[in-house]
Amino acid sequence: QVHLVESGGGLVQAGDSLRLSCEVSGRADSTYGMGWFRQAPGKEREFVAAILWTGSNTVYTDSVKDRFTISRDHAKKMVCLQMSSLKPEDTAVYYCALATSVYLLTGIIEERNYDFWGQGTQVTVFS
Repeated sequence: QVHLVESGGGLVQAGDSLRLSCEVSGRADSTYGMGWFRQAPGKEREFVAAILWTGSNTVYTDSVKDRFTISRDHAKKMVCLQMSSLKPEDTAVYYCALATSVYLLTGIIEERNYDFWGQGTQVTVFS
């Protein structure tokens, strides 16, 4: 009964910025953290960024570190991904996901540890 809906994707020029949002509806038994994954054409889905729901600790994949910022808003039940200095290689469908529990902190980057997923939003960066 938990639903995640992404928004904010679009077509932008290299160097531009985009802000993706993910709204959570319904009720989860618990929330360990939320993350963003992406899948480019011909490639497997990969981890992008994650944030712990309590404490706000964040994790980023090396390719987006210092360019992307993940944040959460408890009041609005949303998680956002602010993307700057976008590159063509950032082109992908971006998915947000919610993890109800993870055994180890390092598990927050593992796709298999997420229980709910949105349908994705397309981000296309051209040069």
